[in-house]
Amino acid sequence: MVKYYYDWGVFMYKKKNRAKQHQMQFITLDDLVPADHILRLIDDAIDFSFIYDEVEGLYASGRDGRPGIDPVSLFKIIFIQYLFGIRSMRQTIKEIEVNTAYRWFIGYELLEPIPHFSTFSKNYTRRFKDTDIFEKIFQHILQEAVNNGFVDASAVFIYGTHIKASANKHKTQKVTVTKPIPQYKSELDQEIDNDRSQKGKKPFDRDGNNDKTIKRTVSTTDPDSGMFVKGEHERQLAYVANTACDKHNFVLGFYLGAGNIHDSQMFHEVFKKLEVFKSEIKVVAVDAGYKTPRIMREIIHRGMIPVVPYKRPMTKKGFFKKTEYVYDEYYECYICPANKLLHYSTTNREGCREYKSNPLECIQCPYIEKCTMSRNHTKVVTRHIWSEYMEYAEEYRHVFQYKEIYKQRRETIERVFADAKEHHGLRYTMLRGLEKVKMQATLTFACMNLKKLAIWKHRKRLQKPSVHGKNGFFEKIKYKLLYKAKTWQRVWITRCHVCLQSETTCYITGG
Repeated sequence: MVKYYYDWGVFMYKKKNRAKQHQMQFITLDDLVPADHILRLIDDAIDFSFIYDEVEGLYASGRDGRPGIDPVSLFKIIFIQYLFGIRSMRQTIKEIEVNTAYRWFIGYELLEPIPHFSTFSKNYTRRFKDTDIFEKIFQHILQEAVNNGFVDASAVFIYGTHIKASANKHKTQKVTVTKPIPQYKSELDQEIDNDRSQKGKKPFDRDGNNDKTIKRTVSTTDPDSGMFVKGEHERQLAYVANTACDKHNFVLGFYLGAGNIHDSQMFHEVFKKLEVFKSEIKVVAVDAGYKTPRIMREIIHRGMIPVVPYKRPMTKKGFFKKTEYVYDEYYECYICPANKLLHYSTTNREGCREYKSNPLECIQCPYIEKCTMSRNHTKVVTRHIWSEYMEYAEEYRHVFQYKEIYKQRRETIERVFADAKEHHGLRYTMLRGLEKVKMQATLTFACMNLKKLAIWKHRKRLQKPSVHGKNGFFEKIKYKLLYKAKTWQRVWITRCHVCLQSETTCYITGG
């Protein structure tokens, strides 16, 4: 016979009767899923029947052959993988087989066999490849958040993060490729010709200049990935996802590319994803990598305010910074630190006006060693034809309101990337090819929005109603206690074995 001692000096326990594990019980699968489980909140937050409409036409019609798996159940299996950051579909199926909450979510019975792990890959190859089904699912979930008033797109935060590719960085080769033409190239060329004509210069002859080639390091395992320098020395094959989110960390859109593409070259594609919210967006906060005349111009032309950080001048140590050369807009010239003039010379193919000094004055200047190392003793200062937009951005940077918005980057877009990598498996990819990695990123961000949507709708249902009258005070206290009881999962009424606190939550053991 087991004796129980209620003296705190003696360790207490009760021997577990494991014979009960073989007893029969009458219970439903719904009873085994806690009321506050995230999957139950998700199932209450959104009606997944919209998937039937999205996949219409992707399945064969008629009565021939074996019917396929329910599309809603199939996509719910994918949601489970990316909601909980499970590394592969094979492991996801193993988890579903033993997890009653997972079985309940996908609509399978307790003993019903789960589909094979290759089911989704076969469906992807035969039905979903080269379709926009994943983008439609992402947009539908985002629209649900918008309809519930959870999205605040008055300020948008844009940044990029790298996703490590499933490729060996030592298995590469040098390939000569055609240099891509920027999207804004034709517009810039037209403005360059107009500027040159105003200055009495001839327009450039651009025949044959669009076929420039460059050498790039390409992976033999995953040619769609790109090599980029991580830190100071480490080189890595990866993809880069330029992403936009709102103040509440809802992902509004993203664009995926090879890891060797600079963020500034992908901004236009990300910005196009925000076309739906263009009437709401007032401020666009970006990192220093996006601080270019073209991007600042694009944001300002849309009637939005660019919020950017300070960018350190890229000047050699010991030389004058570009800010020490004062631009005189009226006389169209620069004034150097020695109070000498640099006059307009030409407008180059990159869209920069060149201002040159007089070499006869520079050769006698005492500051020449801090100014230029030119053999002909001529200092050249360049100014982009869209530089006034950079100056507008600098003025906005000093406004207190926009300083506070920029500080929110670490709480918004950087938090999105941290959660995506730590909790949803986006730190690296086990897939190969741009389209498959894009599918992974789309489903990851869709699941992140879905989880936030479900939690916020649940909190909204628990909010206290407006109570008036003589019983209003007691009703408010009741709803406060109800909210705390649903929020705190475990509250001890007995003593804790570490801190001996009673009738309170133990913050030492987490009990």
